[in-house]
Amino acid sequence: MRFAFSKPTANEDETRTLLTQFRQAGYDGLQLKSGQYMPYLAEPGRFLQQWGSQPGVASALIVANRLDDMGVEQLRRLFGFGKAVGTELVVFCHGVSRKGLTASNLCGFARRLSQLGKEAKDRGLKLSLHHHYDQPVMLREDLDVFFGAVHPGAVGLTVDTAHLVKSGVQDVAGLIRHMAPVIDNFHMKDFASGEFKVLGEGKIDFAPIFAAVREIGYDGWVSADEESGAELLSAMDHCHRFMKQGLQG
Repeated sequence: MRFAFSKPTANEDETRTLLTQFRQAGYDGLQLKSGQYMPYLAEPGRFLQQWGSQPGVASALIVANRLDDMGVEQLRRLFGFGKAVGTELVVFCHGVSRKGLTASNLCGFARRLSQLGKEAKDRGLKLSLHHHYDQPVMLREDLDVFFGAVHPGAVGLTVDTAHLVKSGVQDVAGLIRHMAPVIDNFHMKDFASGEFKVLGEGKIDFAPIFAAVREIGYDGWVSADEESGAELLSAMDHCHRFMKQGLQG
């Protein structure tokens, strides 16, 4: 199991702190938000020159867009960038509202993402779908429909604890056990009163979640997806301790 960290940054100084100090806090990698890598998308060599001395600095790239022609082209550009900078996962958030969608729509999205997942594999990457509140794949039944139509092995699943709870999913541990064969990434974050919280400071009970992760024998990436607005370094340290204690003892 490898620990990663992800957090939006407000300015260049915060970005520099994130990209240079994550390993000192005990993390194996970063899962970068789009604003942290987009300025380098056409210049991966410049990214490597500036940040490449940190192993795992771009272990995952998180992107949110639609599956229209423009969105697909951006994903393909991202695959090229990721291959150049040593990325393992491209984490895709589908920027379309769930309202009005049918199972047929989900199957169509699954087929299109399957093709893109195959293209990612050709570049040595993995494409992982991030389920999301009010996006096409939101609930357990959506996951069943979507992954029932995905070409086997083409697309993985990023499980986000807070987005599940925000979407009304109460048995997160049960969902983890159910979806174990396709899970290739976790975003751990807390939630309470309609807001994301620092791990352990919200209302989510992580004990059964961590137990389920251990039970399925998961050994991939587990990222603290810190979107509470807390101070960067203190949140980085706190989240690492929380995950390590819960998952490794």
